[in-house]
Amino acid sequence: MTQVKMTVNGKSVSGEVEGRTLLSTFIRDTLGLTGTHVGCDTAQCGACTLHVNGKSVKSCNMFALEADGADVATIEGMADADGTLNTIQQAFQDHHGLQCGFCTPGMVMTAAALLKENPSPSEAEIRAYLSGNLCRCTGYHNIVKAIMAASGQDVGQIAAE
Repeated sequence: MTQVKMTVNGKSVSGEVEGRTLLSTFIRDTLGLTGTHVGCDTAQCGACTLHVNGKSVKSCNMFALEADGADVATIEGMADADGTLNTIQQAFQDHHGLQCGFCTPGMVMTAAALLKENPSPSEAEIRAYLSGNLCRCTGYHNIVKAIMAASGQDVGQIAAE
């Protein structure tokens, strides 16, 4: 067992992990932050997406030891300080960008990374950026609308699929 320390959602945390412990497992099982979902364990679906040192990563494809000393942000840290939904989360709600909700944490985290890199992405850029996240319910149309709305763009121009 090895001790790891990191900052998660602005709070210093630590724990003991085996060398093979995935970051997703540490976040969910050790820290109890179950908003990070694990769908495939192969970095294919994006449900486990979170941010490590400001970069979007699939936490089922990263060892907890690799995040030692890192700044980690999970879906639980996305809400505003008073607990209200942030702009992206609110846009997902307002534009029905979720159905079952399983992919939603990963989609929101991916959207946040995209909007940090590109504050005003086109529909095509959003769809390309989301290509590593799978949703089995929505068909992505309303997810794209939500991300465009969160960026302050008019969502009326998005063509129905």
